[in-house]
Amino acid sequence: MSQNVVCCIRYVIDPYKQADFEEYARTWLTIIPLMGGELLGYFMPHEGTNNVALAMIGFECLASYETYRGRLRQDAAAMANFRFAQEKTFILEETRTFLRAVKKT
Repeated sequence: MSQNVVCCIRYVIDPYKQADFEEYARTWLTIIPLMGGELLGYFMPHEGTNNVALAMIGFECLASYETYRGRLRQDAAAMANFRFAQEKTFILEETRTFLRAVKKT
């Protein structure tokens, strides 16, 4: 798949629940590709700020992203992972930014 758009998800997480967030992220590693996203990765805090994590997922276009979101809402494993996050309350804030790559001219 050609990535023309990358969805960058910025999470503010509870630094005392990093293990829960990592379990949540690891679950997405198999779900996202099945639903049509090109997973570039989930990234955990390592040094410095201890409460910010990122995910980067590539899509052909914004319409592909919308199709992907619809698939997620119909998938039992995806919905279970969303419920896990709600029950454990390790995500304090979540924002999405849509990016495009700078290409050589």
